[in-house]
Amino acid sequence: MNPVSYVTVDVFTETRFAGNPLAVIPDARGLSDEAMQAIATEFNYSEVTFVLPPEDPANTAGVRIFTPTAEVPFAGHPNVGTAYVLGRQPEIFGRASGDTLRFEERAGLVEVSLIRDGGEVVGATIRAPRPLELGDTVTAETIAACASIDPAKVVTTRHAPIIASVGLAFAVAELDSLEALAAARPNVSVFADAASLHPRSGGDFSLFLYVRPVERPWSLRARMFAPLDNVIEDPATGSASAALAAYLATLAPEQNTDIHITIEQGVEMGRRSVIELDVNKQDGIITKVDISGRCVGVMRGSLSL
Repeated sequence: MNPVSYVTVDVFTETRFAGNPLAVIPDARGLSDEAMQAIATEFNYSEVTFVLPPEDPANTAGVRIFTPTAEVPFAGHPNVGTAYVLGRQPEIFGRASGDTLRFEERAGLVEVSLIRDGGEVVGATIRAPRPLELGDTVTAETIAACASIDPAKVVTTRHAPIIASVGLAFAVAELDSLEALAAARPNVSVFADAASLHPRSGGDFSLFLYVRPVERPWSLRARMFAPLDNVIEDPATGSASAALAAYLATLAPEQNTDIHITIEQGVEMGRRSVIELDVNKQDGIITKVDISGRCVGVMRGSLSL
């Protein structure tokens, strides 16, 4: 049996056993695609990352991201957590890595800056690899049926539910209250119907629901469901948060602005997460979306293949 080392961390939190758990394989050389998928399925976390030498030596590493059922081109918490692991392990494939990392991924090159506290790596900031892309609008009735709630709870005054992506596609929709958000329960069969109606959603129709308080419009609360990807609920979803932040900034009346957005997620699961986002808008165009979060280590071990 060949041992494969792994590290697990909780991402978008400073509290162990909160946030979103992530498994990182710091050296995935020699693993086949099938082995990577089998490992991700075994962990059954929302994602597992596999770190490989970069194709371009100017970059830090190649990073592949697998859910329990498929490889995905980009995701937020896997990048933050992987950067944290590599930042606390100063040698990667025999060379030192500084505070600026560059990951080669299917979605493109992902730039990462380590966050330090007293010199110690405590988290990371990543930049979304792609500009905001908008797909189909989705009816309030479809959103409500997916979440098992009353369609009247879906807010459409600011925007219709819509497919949005900065590297990975999500249906994003606003709800009218925290009570409605707490009541949401995914209906898997309806998700399958929604995916067939909206093939540009990426084929799995991941749903990101949020509540936006009037008194604090840039402090949101959210939940994310992706049952077709074997993720009934995700406690923190950086890629969805980034897509939503970019879209809301697009809707803001200012043509030139910097917006800081905080998204709290995972509360209903008992795994509170805090995702910080910084969006820059110039001449009405989103020029950057940065996703930041803290991390805490949980486990180290090895897998037998």
